[in-house]
Amino acid sequence: MNEPIIKFDNVVKRFGDITVLDSLNFQVQKGEKVTIIGPSGSGKSTVLRILMTLEAINEGIIHVAGKPLWHEYKDDRLVPASEGHLREMRKEMGMVFQQFNLFPHMTVRRNVTEAPVQVLGLSKAEANQRAEEYLDLVGLSDQADKFPRQLSGGQQQRVGIARALAMRPNIMLFDEPTSSLDPELVGEVLTVIQRLAEEHDLTMLLVTHEMQFAKQISDRVCFFDKGKIVEEGPPEILYTSPKEERTREFLKNFINQE
Repeated sequence: MNEPIIKFDNVVKRFGDITVLDSLNFQVQKGEKVTIIGPSGSGKSTVLRILMTLEAINEGIIHVAGKPLWHEYKDDRLVPASEGHLREMRKEMGMVFQQFNLFPHMTVRRNVTEAPVQVLGLSKAEANQRAEEYLDLVGLSDQADKFPRQLSGGQQQRVGIARALAMRPNIMLFDEPTSSLDPELVGEVLTVIQRLAEEHDLTMLLVTHEMQFAKQISDRVCFFDKGKIVEEGPPEILYTSPKEERTREFLKNFINQE
């Protein structure tokens, strides 16, 4: 098997006295669609925030696309990463957050073009072309000149997806992308994510409570609890024949609710 595009080796993350990730070993292959499920506080979203360099790690090492993420090599020694190294590594990934995190004073188009211009150095014309492409992909090309407040929650989240895609990342991270939405708007966002999974050769890492959706789009589902992977496998196996009692108990509660 090829070198994984994401690799956590004995990663520890603490917030004060609380260990959120406990010597985590975790890998994702290029092009793989992986969903992380688990109870609140199990470390799911922390994995994504660490990958986006929003949270630093306490121990261990992470590789993304073959390079250390939170470290870099100086004279053949691994040292803590400089801000410049972190900036470069962030370009590998795009993230869609629970809260849409759009700039309220910018139009939809400007929300999507801002990072490609400022971070990647694209011309405004190139960035606008990308914005059109990805707003079309998420079904919002007719909303480009509106402001976020003029859109529904589902539309705002779809803008968030277009904005992440406009950076042309190799890896897309989705952190509970539907948890802030009214139930009737969830479907439109999930449809866009499903299209991405089916039609694009992206590596996707998704944290969600939408169990049936995870089953549809994932190559692999990882059940997290207390900062570790308790069990993982293809969804059709994990959902129907979990080996661990803790996994059975969690899935029973969730699938009954759905």
